[in-house]
Amino acid sequence: MLLTRTATNRRADGKRHEDFALAHLEGAGLALVARNYNCRYGEIDLVMRERDVVVFVEVRYRSASRFGDGIDSVGAAKRARLVRAASAFLAEHPRLAGAACRFDVLAIGAGEEAPSIDWRRNAFDAC
Repeated sequence: MLLTRTATNRRADGKRHEDFALAHLEGAGLALVARNYNCRYGEIDLVMRERDVVVFVEVRYRSASRFGDGIDSVGAAKRARLVRAASAFLAEHPRLAGAACRFDVLAIGAGEEAPSIDWRRNAFDAC
């Protein structure tokens, strides 16, 4: 019998991994600005501040690497949606619009003892 994960289970898993990523980023000194920002262009998992830089973070989880790691899963189309969503976020938050911005990807991999973390700062450019 093939078991499938329901949408509710996927959302709960996603929240758990985002909680883990958030704790890691806050431990590294970043401050949360917004979580799960949604607009017509898509969703940004975490919006953080690192000093004067606004950081848009995509959180990815992979239980196995046979199809590539979490970093590899952020392709050109996803990057374009993130850039458009970030532009919308900045338009809605004019006090942040003049700040430097970057796009990070935080990939979480299943580990036997503890999850692995691959945090790519400035993972891609907005251009």
